[in-house]
Amino acid sequence: MGTFVESIELYPERLENGKFLKHIHFRFPVYYNGTVIDDISWENGSTVDTIALLSKLSEAKHHVNVKLDMDELDLTSAEAKATYKEIEEWVQEKYGFHVTNLNIAQVKQKHGIVERENYNKPKSEKSRQPGCPEEKVKAIEEALKHFQMI
Repeated sequence: MGTFVESIELYPERLENGKFLKHIHFRFPVYYNGTVIDDISWENGSTVDTIALLSKLSEAKHHVNVKLDMDELDLTSAEAKATYKEIEEWVQEKYGFHVTNLNIAQVKQKHGIVERENYNKPKSEKSRQPGCPEEKVKAIEEALKHFQMI
């Protein structure tokens, strides 16, 4: 349960209607009632009660298989394909030279693959980044094609 739930708030005493749960805060966004939420509150009385038993499959008498399609997650198709490390290793194996994360980021940016914000920014606005050599650009582009990212 700790994997799914950040915190649970209970009423000090069980209510007349039998409820004792006041609030649940999840560790990740949950799709509920047509919207994405990260917590459920029973204080307003507008929710539906659900009880779930989580157990090991080997101990369960009944179970439900759930298929999670990667397209349903909040990822771009490029993010779901290959990591920087996988791209780096593919280029090393195929072409025999090393590419840096900066090289990969520059090529991804060139092809419109949106990157997350870089928190390792230069201290001065006048500083410049080295450009990626053309042979490395071509190798990284081949890796991106191999991983179906472009």
